[in-house]
Amino acid sequence: MSEIEQKKDLLLYLQQARDALLWKLEGLSEYDVRRPLTPTGTNLLGLVKHVTFVEVGYLCDTFGRPHDVPLGDPHEDAYATPDESRELIVERYRRSWSHTDASVHVLPLDTVGAVPWWPKERNEVTLHHVLVRVLGDTQRHAGHADILREGLDGAAGWREDNDSLPSHDPAWWQEYRDRLQRMAEQAAK
Repeated sequence: MSEIEQKKDLLLYLQQARDALLWKLEGLSEYDVRRPLTPTGTNLLGLVKHVTFVEVGYLCDTFGRPHDVPLGDPHEDAYATPDESRELIVERYRRSWSHTDASVHVLPLDTVGAVPWWPKERNEVTLHHVLVRVLGDTQRHAGHADILREGLDGAAGWREDNDSLPSHDPAWWQEYRDRLQRMAEQAAK
């Protein structure tokens, strides 16, 4: 497989993860996209803000590539402040894509960069390495968002155009969940 084909594949899967993550915000109130949904404060809009930092940091800053995405305080990347609208955070995330995708298109996969926040003795990485890292991180956070959204209103699935669920019937899911509960109880005896 050529390098162009490898990049195309990696960017396709990255874009699918990006789209899935943003889909999890659709139809929710400002409160629901911002409120902490786990004991560690994980929230939907914070996940989007975080992956914006991840993409720009790894795929632009690491390779000295320019971007115009205002990120703010890196210690505030896991939540939206009251003055940051959902639209602003989503727009910044979308804007980061053009810069990070440009880095991937312009640089060879074996280009070496230095991750600014890693210890100097181990901060050298290739574009391929960080692209796979960003893809994995974005998929991971899209999975988090899927579970958080399901807990909020029952909405679940991989993508809007392909939710990958075997059924949409609530009765089917209740029977499925009850069956799993019975199996768990049997195994625990």
